[in-house]
Amino acid sequence: MSEPHNVTSQIQRMKKINFTTQVLPHLVAVGVFLVVTVFFFSPVFFDSKTISQYDIQQWEGSSKALRDYRDKTGEEGLWADAMFSGMPAYLINTHWSNGPVSFLKRALSLSLPHPISNIFLAFICYYIMLLAFRVRPYLAIGGAIAFGLSSYMLIGLGAGHNARIGAIAFMPLVMAGIHLAFSGKKILGFGVTTAGLALQLKENHLQITYYLLFIVLVYGLVRLIEFVKEKRTVDFFKTIGILVAAAVIAVGSFVGPMWAVTEYSEYSIRGKAQLTTSVKKEGDSGLDKEYAFRYSYGILEPMTLLIPNFYGGSSSNYLVQDPKSEVYNALSRSGDQQTANQLAQFTSAYWGINPLNAPYYGGAIIFFLFVLGIAFADKKYVWWLIPVVIFGIVTSWGDSFKSFNYFLFDYLPAYNKFRSVTFMMIMPLFALPLLGMLGLEKLFETGVDKAAKKKLLIVFGATGGLCVVLLLFGSMMSFMTPDESQLPSWFTGALADDRKGLFRSDVFRALGFIIAAFVVIYFEVWKKLTPIAFYAFLILMITLDLSIVDKRFFPKEKFQRKRESTLFAMTAADQEILKDKSYYRVYNLQGTFEEARTSYFHNSIGGYHGVKMRRYQDMYDTCLFRETNAFIRDVQAGKADFTQYSVMNMLNVKYIVFGPDRTNIIPNPSANGNAWFVNEVVTVNSPTEEIQKTCGVNTRTTAVVDASKFKVEPVKGDTAATIQLTDYNPNYKKYESQSAENGLAIFSELYYPKGWKAFIDGKETSIICADYILRALQVPAGKHTIEFKFEPAAYYTGNKITMISSWLMLVTLVGAVVWSVKKEGE
Repeated sequence: MSEPHNVTSQIQRMKKINFTTQVLPHLVAVGVFLVVTVFFFSPVFFDSKTISQYDIQQWEGSSKALRDYRDKTGEEGLWADAMFSGMPAYLINTHWSNGPVSFLKRALSLSLPHPISNIFLAFICYYIMLLAFRVRPYLAIGGAIAFGLSSYMLIGLGAGHNARIGAIAFMPLVMAGIHLAFSGKKILGFGVTTAGLALQLKENHLQITYYLLFIVLVYGLVRLIEFVKEKRTVDFFKTIGILVAAAVIAVGSFVGPMWAVTEYSEYSIRGKAQLTTSVKKEGDSGLDKEYAFRYSYGILEPMTLLIPNFYGGSSSNYLVQDPKSEVYNALSRSGDQQTANQLAQFTSAYWGINPLNAPYYGGAIIFFLFVLGIAFADKKYVWWLIPVVIFGIVTSWGDSFKSFNYFLFDYLPAYNKFRSVTFMMIMPLFALPLLGMLGLEKLFETGVDKAAKKKLLIVFGATGGLCVVLLLFGSMMSFMTPDESQLPSWFTGALADDRKGLFRSDVFRALGFIIAAFVVIYFEVWKKLTPIAFYAFLILMITLDLSIVDKRFFPKEKFQRKRESTLFAMTAADQEILKDKSYYRVYNLQGTFEEARTSYFHNSIGGYHGVKMRRYQDMYDTCLFRETNAFIRDVQAGKADFTQYSVMNMLNVKYIVFGPDRTNIIPNPSANGNAWFVNEVVTVNSPTEEIQKTCGVNTRTTAVVDASKFKVEPVKGDTAATIQLTDYNPNYKKYESQSAENGLAIFSELYYPKGWKAFIDGKETSIICADYILRALQVPAGKHTIEFKFEPAAYYTGNKITMISSWLMLVTLVGAVVWSVKKEGE
């Protein structure tokens, strides 16, 4: 009798579910997010187009060899030979055993095409977070759209920063889990936090994870104060214990990538300095300040959260392209075509300090609702989110507020590992819709009484009044950069007028949306319409507010058919070089460290990546850059002596190219080859001495070794000694050597101590770093087989932990959801 009774009880619990209030709103939300995604990215769905992303195009080049190797063998190529003379492939293209996490991402994104699925995921995750904060579903839809359609997200997507945008998309899911745990739903919070953090970490963008940590720490501090006041300190730490367990499982699903990236970071440009310079001492870690703060905001630039054209908009928007602009008309009237062509390059609409600016717009309606949230939301949320907004803005100033930001850079742990401080603007963009919807939810709960209307008038006065002040006094701004003061006055006058027009137009636009939002709330329009009609109106207004601005930075030109891309069309120069079937490297003089197209076809000494090996960058800055300039001068003078370019030669640069034609190839007959024995070893006592000495020796006959780190035996030298590369793949190199004397063999492969192992006739031997960046081995006299194998524990051990933890994450999430649904039914 017990079994039928249990079935009857389950049916009774199922009957308690109200489809209209408990299921339908979420179906509507998913439907709205899907419609908005499809509408905004309609060329992808209806015209078979893809998004043109510069960084992804470069990734296509840098990862081509690794992808080909995977397709051919089914194995992972863990070392990328095609870029920067070789580097770990972890941050380029490595597949890890985190299938359950990938499955969960596909399920949440409804298998929408990558990378636009990241915007849909941002909608879904922010919606879940707002539900966790007890915001009603139809308000949560508007807040989620505000977050996912902020110009920050679309600009990042357009640039190809897919990992960054993906990591941001999952930030709200992590916050949802944490808040659920602190709101009495510990089991569900445990499951959601585990899944959210695992998904967020999988995107492998630790800079965004670092920013998320700031948001979580401020939240935790505010909740700690609240729990202490309520004498619930024990409950607070119980919750922390649950969340720590969730974090352990989530981090476990990321152990492999995290281990690999952390290990590599020490040897990258974000690790410790190897040289003593005027800027850094040997052992200093992190990026240089100039590099880290290169893209800082001006003090007033965060005003773009409300007025996207506060500083003219995007730096890539040139006013001369608009026939209706004052600049275009002024140049047309100048009568001097040469002068007009020269001045055209100064017609950027942007007049701030950021060299590559694209404004991060949060939405005029959301700005109004954020201030409303300050007035109406629970104070614990105000005390949490206001500091988040302020911190994000202040840190985005970078060089514009050196006293504060340099202090953080010098003393805040790991902060100096990251660049592009304007990315910190994700913190206010995360907080604005959340506090806005919390305030609106509170207002709807308490009602719009006389006291509330008084507050609303203050909110409108603060936001709408700001727009009025900008209209009245904004024209007092210069609308010019200091560098433009030397340009002709007839030109600068037209330029300032155009920029002023863009500014005023956006201020009027923001004021219009703020007035509309104020009117519908102040006069309780939802009572005159059906609630659904009001919510639909609010959602539509938020969507229009943001999408109209987004289209400025994500126009239809961003979409292209795959076959329209000519970046990887093989040139005549490529065809000629590829006739050589040996193993060598190519030096592209056109943007060496700013393009990865060369890597699509050849092993390049250049590439495109934000985390190069530090020693390799040192070698370029100290030796190769100077050597390249000398080479160009010599070629132009018709007296190039290739034996003098010792760094090019030791990197096995067999071909130098400077264009797409066959005539743009310069063969290098003096390249050292894949490996060679040297006749002499010069020992030094520091990395600085090592690189300086390397720049001046003939690397074919002489090796430089830092004796403070490596012990090397003297060599006699055998001019008849040979060493040949006989087999290779990304993880393996095999050589055959023969010498009458014990010798030091130098290999044209970068030294990297974590994972590479060397074997002579099957017996492991120590690898020496020579010439500052290359591998070297002491090889005994005779004939030998030499092998290098790349077997990093970070991959082989870390991958096993990653797989186990990923499955544990999925089981944890499913169990927590099932348990929570069961408890709700009871």
